[in-house]
Formats: sequence, structure tokens, C-alpha cells
Amino acid sequence: MPLFQKFGKECISSASQTKSSEQRKIRQKILDQYPMLEDHLEDFIAPKATITAVKCQGHISLITVKGEIFFFREREGPYFPTLRLLHKYPDLLPVMQVDMGGCKFVIGGANVMCPGVTSAGGSMAELPERAPCQIKIEGKQHAVALGMTSLSTEEIREQNKGSCITNLHYLGDGLWHMPVLE
Repeated sequence: MPLFQKFGKECISSASQTKSSEQRKIRQKILDQYPMLEDHLEDFIAPKATITAVKCQGHISLITVKGEIFFFREREGPYFPTLRLLHKYPDLLPVMQVDMGGCKFVIGGANVMCPGVTSAGGSMAELPERAPCQIKIEGKQHAVALGMTSLSTEEIREQNKGSCITNLHYLGDGLWHMPVLE
């Protein structure tokens, strides 16, 4: 089940401003994970901006600046950009493209199945297992979801059945409908 399928303000446990040393660590972790953001990070997380860490149910943390959500993570895992940020910076994550047949399922929050990316309308970036990726639909410009691969690209080609990408955040989920936290 996607992380934000039933997500709302009632799921937020606490929000606290981070210390400057913690802010530097967060910035560095994000830059280590997404080196292509080096020239753009200051556009949305200015050096003097206060980063607020929002803790939510299910061990989910949100990184916000002035109430706008930019990144999330589960437990101490990798940071994932929100879809809104991914639409502004589409080169942040590698693309896995699903054929038109999988469109309604992915937008509904379902995990991506192997045949959806190996068919004629699908395409895959070369990725290892447990790699973050954006999910696009055949013929569409922007990502409709983001997820984490549960199989490597090589394993997806070999098996060609079952689930291959865990859907974490998609258009229309609770996080999408909550662009700003007051």
C-alpha cells in the first residue's frame, strides 16, 4: 500500500524546527542522493531558510520549508522528492515508463507490474533493486508516481511477472492534496 493513500493532517504527530547543524546534515544527505540538485537546492531550500521536520504516523518524516513539503522518507531510509518537486526538476530520478494499460492502476496507487514496463509501451532505466525511480505513463510528459524498485532491471526482464516497483507517492494521494502545511 502506498505511504500516503490515506494521509491527512490527522496523520501528523509533530512538527519541529531543526537546528542549524541538523539542517546542514539534511542538505548534505539530499545533495549526496541527488547531486544534480547542487545548482538548484537553494531555489527551494535557501541557505538561511528554516527547515521543519514533520513526523507522521507510520514512521514517515516530511522535510518542509515555510510549510511547503519538498521531501519525505520512511524511517531512516532515503529521501524522496514529492511529485510537485519532481515536476519542477524532472531529471532528479531515473524514469520507468508504464504502458497505457497500467495507467489507471498506477494512478489508483497500485504497484507497477513487470509486464507494464517490459511491453511495447513501457521502458526501463537500468536500475538495481531498491532504487528510487519516477513512474511515467506512455505518452505523458510528467511523472504520475514515484516508487522504489523491488527487482533490478535485469530481474524484471527475466521474470516478466509480478510486481516490480513499489508505488510510494502518486497523483491524487494524500500528500499530493496537501501541498502546504499551516
